Amino acid sequence: YGAEEQCATALVAARWPGGFRCPKCADPRHSRFVRALRQYWQCYRCRAQTTVLSGTIFQATKLPLTRWFLAMHLLTQAKNNLAALELMRHLGVCYKTAWMVKHKLLAVMAERESQRVLDGRVEIDDAYLGGAKSGKRGRGSENKVSFIAAVQTSDDGRPILAVLKRLPFTKDALDAWANRALSASARVVTDGLSCFDAIKVNVAEHQSHIVGGGPQAAKHPAFRQVNTLLGNLKRSISGTYHAFKFAKYADRYLAEVQYRFNRRFDLQSILARLVRAAVLTRPRAAPMLRLAEVGR
Repeated sequence: YGAEEQCATALVAARWPGGFRCPKCADPRHSRFVRALRQYWQCYRCRAQTTVLSGTIFQATKLPLTRWFLAMHLLTQAKNNLAALELMRHLGVCYKTAWMVKHKLLAVMAERESQRVLDGRVEIDDAYLGGAKSGKRGRGSENKVSFIAAVQTSDDGRPILAVLKRLPFTKDALDAWANRALSASARVVTDGLSCFDAIKVNVAEHQSHIVGGGPQAAKHPAFRQVNTLLGNLKRSISGTYHAFKFAKYADRYLAEVQYRFNRRFDLQSILARLVRAAVLTRPRAAPMLRLAEVGR
């Protein structure tokens, strides 16, 4: 994707793999013309004019597509998270532009992963990030943002898929989350936190282990994969972001980790899959990106 034409061709193939379809009426008949060095399609039926960027996450961008593709490559291939400041250096743009590009792509990842459903054996644990470093730590801290971590494993214990979701640890919140994110045939393993009992009605089997507190709790064999994921996530975030608003943008930061984790076995296609997701994601204006997310 070293040239603008190559990137535009890749976007067209990702958005209309079976050939152009009008975004308004779905009619395939069209004509094409070039205006201001940009390719336009005009529908024969409704006369609507569109570009490959219209109605996508790239809409109204002034940034060359080559830099968008470089950003997508860096975000998908990095082992750890990529800060906007580092992205700024790679792209050769100002910080505001780098932040906007990063958060638009994180919004794509979050939307793509929002419907993820886990099945089979699933390890679940509660986790906390962000906030002030002083005061009470972990569960019950008024400074931290709570989120749930769930890892689907194979029968021999290898991690397959993960879901990371910000939510309060109440029975109502966990019941609603389990109804969306867990298959009815799932076999769930949790610790003894009382609100996890709400998961029982949504799955085929629920095992609860009393693990206590302290470092030994994190070494319990029943939670090996979810604790490994949480350890990697916390190290990645603390080692990448010197200052970030986890309480405001938690869903996107978690989606960045979840998206790469769930596609880690096929890194060759991960960029093409993100391009496809980006052209299917509706535009995100700057004011919308800067709004605080609300955990559900």
